[in-house]
Amino acid sequence: MGRTRTIDRDNVLDHAEQIVCREGATALTFDAVARAAGITKGGLQYCFGDKDGMIAALVERWFAAFDAELARTTVADAAVPDQARGYVMASSRLDEASQTKMVGLLVTLLRSPEHMERVRTWYAAWIARFDPGSEAQRRARIAFFAAEGAFFLRSLGLVEMDQAEWDGVFADFLELL
Repeated sequence: MGRTRTIDRDNVLDHAEQIVCREGATALTFDAVARAAGITKGGLQYCFGDKDGMIAALVERWFAAFDAELARTTVADAAVPDQARGYVMASSRLDEASQTKMVGLLVTLLRSPEHMERVRTWYAAWIARFDPGSEAQRRARIAFFAAEGAFFLRSLGLVEMDQAEWDGVFADFLELL
């Protein structure tokens, strides 16, 4: 009797991200992912349930990776401006491939209200940290929004920036803090 074949979820999610990056969010189908990962649709369904489950796994993986990057530069009980500094620094270190993946996933999310709610909740938790009655926290909030704006402008191809320009823009954001 042969051993049960296991499916590497991260490998499958890597293939799903590659499809979004290469072909766009509309190309993200169970058929395409199963074919790219070399597994059956049944195996894919066993791992994620359905396409929404796969998208949820992609989003959670991105949040976990970003949070891990953030944890490298921010202590757990840091003051809000220091948390914002860590956020800006983590955002500045995202490479173009990561940005493209995340934007592709966000475009996919626009078609799925329950997944969009997860992203809204994540952003709401960040924004709720900022006390508008504090000058330092207002500046931190500005830096937060500026970092997000730069991320989306560059990722969506609306603004072209080489790495030196990117680093300079994020240095400006950090000066706000």
